[in-house]
Order: sequence, then C-alpha cells, then structure tokens
Amino acid sequence: INLLIIVESYGGCVCLYSVLQDLEFRFYFDRTDLELSDPVAAYRLLWRLRDAWKAIFESTKLSPVWDYQYSLTKESHQFPDQEDIDGAAHGIIQLQQIYKLYPQDIWITTDPETGSKTILDMDEIFHLGRMAYELNYFQHAFLWFRQCFFQNLEREYRRHFTKYELYEYLASSAYEFGSLIYAVHYTKKLLNLDPTNLEIRHYLDYYESKHASHISYPDILMLDETPSSTYEALCKGEAKSRRKRQLTCRYSTVGGNPRLMYNPVKEEEEWDEPQIMRYHNVVSDTEIELLKNLSRPLVSHSYCIITVQSDILQNDMQQGDGLRLGKAHMCKSCEYVILSWIAEEYDPVVSRITQRLSDITGMDMESAETMEVLNYGIGGSFEPHYDALEMEKFTSQGDRIATILIYMSDVSIGGATVFPNIGVSLKPQKGSAVMWYNLLRSGQLDSRSLHAGCPVLQGSKWVCVKWLRERGQEFRRPCSLSETE
Repeated sequence: INLLIIVESYGGCVCLYSVLQDLEFRFYFDRTDLELSDPVAAYRLLWRLRDAWKAIFESTKLSPVWDYQYSLTKESHQFPDQEDIDGAAHGIIQLQQIYKLYPQDIWITTDPETGSKTILDMDEIFHLGRMAYELNYFQHAFLWFRQCFFQNLEREYRRHFTKYELYEYLASSAYEFGSLIYAVHYTKKLLNLDPTNLEIRHYLDYYESKHASHISYPDILMLDETPSSTYEALCKGEAKSRRKRQLTCRYSTVGGNPRLMYNPVKEEEEWDEPQIMRYHNVVSDTEIELLKNLSRPLVSHSYCIITVQSDILQNDMQQGDGLRLGKAHMCKSCEYVILSWIAEEYDPVVSRITQRLSDITGMDMESAETMEVLNYGIGGSFEPHYDALEMEKFTSQGDRIATILIYMSDVSIGGATVFPNIGVSLKPQKGSAVMWYNLLRSGQLDSRSLHAGCPVLQGSKWVCVKWLRERGQEFRRPCSLSETE
C-alpha cells in the first residue's frame, strides 16, 4: 500500500500529504548521482528524512484507525533510521582517515552547479565526533568535538548534548590520542562545571601526574599526512608505478571473432605484469541505466557485504523474480556498499552483456557467477582483498580464475581500483570494463591480484562484477607446468 494513497484517503490533510510527497520524492526518486554526490549533503539528507519521518509518525500515531497505524508502521522501514545515519557518519570518518581531511575541509560544502551550501549543525558535528570516537579514531574525534565551538554553544535549545558531555569526550579523546595537555585542559573545564565531582578530580590528578612525566606529545591538531599503507598512498595518488615496459592500446577482434570484425573492441593495457586490460565502450548509457533499474527494486538500505563470495551468500538470499539480494552481513573489509545479483534470464540485456564480455576477453562464461551490481555510498570502499576463494567447496566449477569489473559511472574524486602489491591505480571510466587474473596459470593464487576499492570522496560509484571460474577455460588459458607462472 502506498503511503501517499493512505494519507490521502484517510483525511486529505494537504500539509501532511505534501510533506510525505516530498519525502518520498527525495528518498526514492533517482537523484542520488546528482544531489547525493556530496557525502556531507547526503549525510544531512539522512538526518532530515529521519527527523521528518519521526515527526510525522509521532503526530499521527494517535489515530483511532488501526489500519492506518499498521500501514504507517509498514512504511517506516523505507525511511532512514539511526543505523543508516551511523553508517553514513562511519563513511565520512573513513574518508577523513584515507584522504587526511580536517573537519573544516568538509563541514561546509558548496554544490558546484547550484552554489547552495550545506552546513552541518551542532548535533551532526557531535555525532560525527562520537562515531570517530567509537571507531578509535581519537584524533578525528577530538577535532570534530572541537569544531562544536565554532557554533553557539549557549543556544541550548538547538542542540541535544550538554557542555559536560562535550568536555568529557574532548578530555577522553585527547588522553587516548596521547595529548595530555589537552586532556588536562578539558578535565579542568569539566571540574569547573561540577566542582564536587570526585571522579573528575581523580582523573585530573591522574592526567596531571602523567603530564609531568612526559616531555613531548603528538600534535593532536595536525593530521599526519604520511600514508599508513600502500593502499592509502594509491588512493591519494602518491604511489609510484613500477611497470616493466611501455603499455599499448589497440583495436582488437580477439583472434578474428565474427562479432568483432566490423566493430573491434578498444583494448588498452593498464598493466603489463601481471596483465590488466581495460576494454572501452563495453556497455552503453542505456544499458547502464537498465542495469541500475534492474538492481534497485531489492536493494536495501546501506549495508556492508562479505567478501567471501556470492555462492556462500546465495544460500542466504532473498529470492525474487530473478533478482537476488544479499542480506545484511557486517564485515571489516568493506564500508557502506549495497549490492544485488541479477540473473541472466531476468532480462535480455544481462545475457547480451555477458556474451559481449565473452567476445572481448576470449573467456568462457558457462561457469561464470551471476552478475553482481554494487553501489558505493558515502565513503563506500573495499579494503584490500583477493577475489580467489581457495576453498574446497568450489572445486566443481574451480576457483575464480579472473575478475571482470564494469564501471557504470564516472567518479569525481576517489573511487579508484588499486592493486597495492604492484602499485596500480585504475580510475573509474563509465562504460569501460577491466579484467585481471586472480590465479597463476598453475592454478595457485596470484598474490599480485590483491586489490581494493578506494573510498568515494565525491560522486556516486556504480560497478558491475562478473567472476569467471576455472571450468571451461582449459583451452582458453592453458595451465603451466611451472608453479610460479
């Protein structure tokens, strides 16, 4: 039952109807690629949707009509809840960690097309600080809490936290980071608010004694710009490439494939050893939109997904007319990613794209896994991982010999696919497909295939993944007698 129809038939309250109409339009209509390309704007929109829905629900829950109450409850899961807001905040903190961003870099953003500004209020800033604290990013937490002082803290009615809570988090964040001078400073402010609190006095004595025995402290106000890993360096574009020879590009018919004789594929070497190929103009804009529309109906709210792959997850699937959606699985290797699997029989465009992938790569698709569509939300990323499974369960079809990644959108900033062990960074190019091998010719895991998806700083990243299995590739990529090839 549509929420708008319920409200209209119940009483025709024009004001409430218009609010609900605006909510549904903002939440369901496909404006995410434009309006929500800014993570801070998306974060604020989630807050507004959640608060507006709560206000509507609270104002109407006293209705004597039971069916109306039941229908409202059914609709409530379609709007953001606290878990969604926490997930968005988590994504923003991850962006800060990877790209070394200060709160002042992102708490005010300007839409380049409209010029409108998005400014976080005190509650949203405090929430970001609390999420950073819970994630043990104590420096980011301290800087977010400190940002609250740029607002008017005396306006009690505009915030839902107290000065006491703010000073408590500031002191604790500073201590956990190792900046005892600030821990002492804000603990003194706590004591000024509550001079009789013996526990605070105990903490102050403890911090002061620790402070007296230390000579130097890390600067909590300055972020360390040095990348903590090759993965971070590649995401920031700071790592140097180590290729062995000049890379080439060409038009190819892939050994005289009849389907490519009059329309050869644009083939570009992205890396030489191991070989990583990019194929340009593989899918059209129309096909991309169709794939997005096919994947949307069952796409749930933002969830992390397990990188232990779809065959395992598909035992846990919700079935529905050829589309399969993974349930919510939390993991540390991915952030704010949503997905769905699209079976070939669901729409002819899926089978056409699969056939095209076979033509341009020369690989067999009979044993390939179901096509997977992913959308990276606020700060969406995949930490370094292998696609190869190396599990006995999959011996009938073999392991994942290769990965084909189709980029369904351009990304303004961030979102690169990086290979930390070989120093490769691939920028998303809408309509192109990238392929690499996960296994050596001997069938062993190729450690060079370790890869990751960098956080999306600005834009919306859509990709489509096709994993190819070993079965059927025996004559297309023959085995080697050497374990190292």
